[in-house]
Amino acid sequence: MKILEKNLYGECNFGDKRLTQRAASIGELLSVKYGQPLSKIFKTASDLKRGYEFFSNPKTSFEKLTQPYFKQTAQEINGTPVVLAVGDTTFLDYKKILDKREEYGPIGNGGNGLILHSCLALEPDFGQPLGLLWEKLWHREHKAPQPSNETQELKEDRLKKERKAKRNKEFKEKESYRWVEAFSKIEKQFSELEIPVGGLSSKIIHVFDREGDIAEVFAQISQTKNAGVVVRAAHNRCLEGENGHLWSYVNSTPVQFVKDVELVETKKRHARTATLEVRYCPVSISPPARLKNQGSFHVYAVYAREINCPENGEPVEWMLLTTELVDSEQSATQILRWYTYRWRVEEYHKILKSGCQAESYRLAGESMSTMLGFLTVIAAQLLRMTYLYRNCPHLDASVVLTKEQMDVLIASSPPKLKKDIEFTVDWAILTFHGMWKRRSGSRRIYAN
Repeated sequence: MKILEKNLYGECNFGDKRLTQRAASIGELLSVKYGQPLSKIFKTASDLKRGYEFFSNPKTSFEKLTQPYFKQTAQEINGTPVVLAVGDTTFLDYKKILDKREEYGPIGNGGNGLILHSCLALEPDFGQPLGLLWEKLWHREHKAPQPSNETQELKEDRLKKERKAKRNKEFKEKESYRWVEAFSKIEKQFSELEIPVGGLSSKIIHVFDREGDIAEVFAQISQTKNAGVVVRAAHNRCLEGENGHLWSYVNSTPVQFVKDVELVETKKRHARTATLEVRYCPVSISPPARLKNQGSFHVYAVYAREINCPENGEPVEWMLLTTELVDSEQSATQILRWYTYRWRVEEYHKILKSGCQAESYRLAGESMSTMLGFLTVIAAQLLRMTYLYRNCPHLDASVVLTKEQMDVLIASSPPKLKKDIEFTVDWAILTFHGMWKRRSGSRRIYAN
C-alpha cells in the first residue's frame, strides 16, 4: 500500500543493467519530487545529463517501465472474488511546444500530444483504488497538408476516399480496439500468476463510459475468462425479434425502484445528490452486419433517469448494459454503484496532469513517453493515498510512506510547522501535494 515502497524499476528489463539501475534511481527521485522541473529533480548537471540520456535511450520505453507495476497490481488482487477495472482515455496536450516534434500527434482542438488509455483496478464495495492493471500510450499521425490548388470537388473526393479507408481498416488497427485490447492484456496478466490459495480466480468487471459502447466489446467479453462488463450505452441498438430498439423497449418496462445517488463534481456540474427512477430487464441486442456470425448479445439493461432535477441542471440519464445478472433491486443498485466509481479513473488522469504536471515537460515525444512511465505510476499511487486519506485520515503515515520518504518530507517542511506535525495519512497527503494549510483553532495540519 505504501507509495513506491518497493522500487520495481529495478525489475525492468532493458537489456542493460546500467539502464535498470538508472531507472531505479530516477524512480526514487521522482517519488518525492514529481511535478518539479527536471533541473530541480536532478541534483547536479551531470545527473541531469544522464537523466536526459535515459529518457531518450531507444532501449527504454513506457511499456518496459510500467509492466512491473501492472504485474504487481495483479499479484496484490489475485484471488479477490471481484475487482473492477475502470477504463478511460485522456489526451496529454503539448501544444505549447512551438516546434513540431516527432512522436507527438494531433489530438483535436489544435492540440498536439499523446493519447493515454488507462485501466484502473478498484475494490468493488467502496471504490478504493488498488493500482493500474494496464495502460496504452500512443500518438496519431499528422495528416498530409491540403493541396494549395485543391478545388471543392477534389476536396470532397479526397475526404470520401479517406472515410472509406477508415471504414475498411482492420479493427485491431483502429483506436477503438483499445477497449477490447484491455480484456486480453489483463487476462494475460492473471494467467501468468500462480493460482491463489483456495483456487479462487478473480473476476474482473470492466467499467466503461459511452465511448466503450462498441459491439466488439460484447462479442469479446463472452470469450474472455473470468470477466464481465458494465458499459454506458451510446447507441440506440436494435433488439432481437419484435422488441424494437433499446431505449423505447426498456423505457416501456415499469419503474422498479427509486434510488438516491451521490454525483461527483465534473466540468459540467457541481457535486449533488440525484434521485433516480430505475428500470432493469434482460435484452438481446442484434449484432451489426460485420459481426453477424456472432449471434445476439444477451445482456441486462439498467436504465436510471433523474427525477426532480434542480433548475438549470441537466438531468442524469444512464442506460447501462452489463453481462452481470440483474434480477433484483440489490443487483441493479450494485451496477449503478459500480458505474459511479468509473470517475476514479478521471481523478487519476487529473492527478497525472495537475499533481504530477505531466503536460509541463518539454521533452521530445519518445522521451516524454518514457517520462510518463514514471509519472503514471506515481499518479496512481497518489490516488490510492488520496482515497485512504478520505476514508481513514488519522491512520499512521507509515501506512503509506517509507521511512526514507518520511525523512525527506520532514526535512522539506517549513521549520515553524515541524513542531505541529502529527505523522498521519492526512499529513502525508498534504505534504506530498505541497499544500500547507492551518485549520483555524487547531494545531493539526490538513489537506485542502
